Amino acid sequence: DFATPRAVLTGHDYEITCATICAELGLVISGSKEGPCLIHSMNGDLLRTLEGPETLTGPENCLRPKLIQASREGHCVIYYENGLFCVFSVNGRLQATMETDDKIR
Repeated sequence: DFATPRAVLTGHDYEITCATICAELGLVISGSKEGPCLIHSMNGDLLRTLEGPETLTGPENCLRPKLIQASREGHCVIYYENGLFCVFSVNGRLQATMETDDKIR
C-alpha cells in the first residue's frame, strides 16, 4: 500500500525550515527560510500569515523562523534565528515578544 497525502500545503516561496501540527485545532503551522510563517487547515486551506513584530526589508534583515510550537489553547510560539521569541494567537495577532542571547534548540 502507498500512503497518499491528505492535502498539499502551498504558499511558501522558499524551503520550509520548521513546522508543527496542532491536531486538536486542525492546524498546520510552518515557517520558511526567508519567512513568513503560515497557518493552514489540515485540509490545505491557507488561513493566516504570521508576520514578525517589525516590517523588515531585505534578506539580511528577514526574520527567519527556526522553531515553532502550537498549543491546544490556540497560541503559537515562534523562535527566530536572531534570538527573538514571538507568541501569536491562531487568529494571527502578535501577543508578546522576547529577545534572548541564549542558543535555543
